[in-house]
This record gives sequence, C-alpha cells and structure tokens, in this order.
Amino acid sequence: MKYSQPIGIVAALAMMAVCFLPWTFIASQQITVSGFQAAGTNFGKPGLFNFTMCVIMVIMFAVPAIWSKRTNVFIAALNLAWAFRNYLLVSACMMGECPEKKPALFALLGLASILQIMALLPKLDMQKDK
Repeated sequence: MKYSQPIGIVAALAMMAVCFLPWTFIASQQITVSGFQAAGTNFGKPGLFNFTMCVIMVIMFAVPAIWSKRTNVFIAALNLAWAFRNYLLVSACMMGECPEKKPALFALLGLASILQIMALLPKLDMQKDK
C-alpha cells in the first residue's frame, strides 16, 4: 500500500494524543479516567504502554528496512491487545455500577486497529533480479 507508512505515523500520533483524553467517567466517585490519570482507582496508568509502543511504532514506520516492518507487525499486535485490555478493564462494571464510556475509549480501539492494518501492509521496494 502506497500510503501505509504516513497513515501509520499519523494514527500512532493520534493514539498518543488519545491517551491524554478522558476515557470513562465514574459517576458515584466523580472520577474521570484517562490513559495517564486514573486517581482513585486501581488502574494505574493504563495508557503508558500504548504511548510507549506508539513511539516505537513511529520510529519503525519511518525506517525503510525489512526488519523494521516485521518488528512493527509484532509491536502493533501488542499495542492492539493492550488497547483491547484497556477497553475491557476501564469500561467494566464493578459492584453494580457501570462507568460512562467516552468517545476516546472507542477511538483507542479504532486507532489500534488502523495501526495493525498499516503495519501489515508496508510499502516495500521490490528489486528485480538481473
């Protein structure tokens, strides 16, 4: 795919921005959970791993080598799995109360899926045998 590398870089940067946006709101405790701020919960910093993987993916999308494209597929799979884990963890109902899901939580899953697709479709220059 011709534009998979720039689309992947833009999606990774967008995913890093989504980590700072609010993901859910827990009404009973008046807590807004984002990727880096989950005070009052036992979630820690759920977006930190996604952020780190996106930084590595931006570098791998920019390097024009076959090893970086292969590594990027693995890193994108880890990122997608962690985004799915964050979705399940942060949006889970606990003790009869369900948090209000914000659009950034859905964007996290969507961007992780786009990153996986772009990592699977790298632009590779094919050399003709002489």
